[in-house]
Amino acid sequence: MKVSEIRIIHYRAPLREAFTTSFGTMKVRDTVLIMVRDDEGYTGWGEAPVDNGPWYNPETINTVIHVIKDYIAPALKGKEIRHPCVLRGILSRIRGHNMAKAGVEFAIWDMYAKRHGEPLYRMIGGVKRKVEAGLSIGVIGDIDKLLRSVALGLDKGYRRIKIKIKPGWDILPVKTIRREYGDIPLQVDANAAYTLHDHRVFEELDKYGLLMIEQPLHYDDLYMHSILQKTIKTPICLDESIKNIYDAMAGHSLGSYKVINIKPARVGGVCETLAIHWYASQHGIPVWIGGLLETGIGRAFQVAVATLSNVKYPNDISESNRFYIEDVIETPWRLGKDGTYIVPEKPGIGVEVREDVIIRHAEKVLSISLG
Repeated sequence: MKVSEIRIIHYRAPLREAFTTSFGTMKVRDTVLIMVRDDEGYTGWGEAPVDNGPWYNPETINTVIHVIKDYIAPALKGKEIRHPCVLRGILSRIRGHNMAKAGVEFAIWDMYAKRHGEPLYRMIGGVKRKVEAGLSIGVIGDIDKLLRSVALGLDKGYRRIKIKIKPGWDILPVKTIRREYGDIPLQVDANAAYTLHDHRVFEELDKYGLLMIEQPLHYDDLYMHSILQKTIKTPICLDESIKNIYDAMAGHSLGSYKVINIKPARVGGVCETLAIHWYASQHGIPVWIGGLLETGIGRAFQVAVATLSNVKYPNDISESNRFYIEDVIETPWRLGKDGTYIVPEKPGIGVEVREDVIIRHAEKVLSISLG
């Protein structure tokens, strides 16, 4: 197949509730949606879930649009794509820009699976018909509101609770949750907000039986994490520090982590996700699938890769209506009473995209012909 058109959409929609991490507070969600069309008329959708600024990683709305328009699209022109993973070779001259690459690769995976009449999860070797979901709660700063959020999440059926932490909001919320809700599956995510000088915080958190401490130190670090992991018993889970299979291998060799949070967009797409997943599986390292407040399109890819055999923990896949007043897909993602999502069996990512909603909230639409 050959890509004949790429459509790049800057999508902007207000969130139902603000979401706060150590990076700051988000009240409006900006993201980039990508549609591709092939020479036989098949289409596919993807998402590059970036921010307006370089907060989570260096990429932004503007850099993603620029890289897709000026580098990825020209590289794909006239190329025969027999399998989505050939994109890794086609785009190898473009260093970094994982989310831009992922957004296009996602769309091509969706299109490829539709052409073959197969659901995406099956085409990538997924084995689960249901995937477990966990709840991620931002830095609230109010204990009573935090406890209400935990209670709502447990009532919804989420299989585990994750809270974001930062200096000044760490030990007390964990201690309070343990006191109020006992031995529920609980983990924390620091989003790189600490240094080794904060070792006493981690020694204290070690007392509360957490599933893991996610990305406690610098977003680009492997060495310091290896030092910290040697001093605490709670597993360290790396997120931002694992940008590709090479980081996963280096971190494992150093002893920097015991768990990996794979965000498919962060690592460059489904193909790199598969590489990290199978490497981790071979070395007895459990993984789970993280999220970046994706729309229903991005969540479809999370669900698909969460069906892989070595995904051992509940995944950060919230219901569509938790953040969005209306989603960009016909049937929004809704959690079952058992805290899982049923994996779609329709060809491709298995969701119907609502272009009317997309256009309503589109800040910019750019169509590129490759024919």
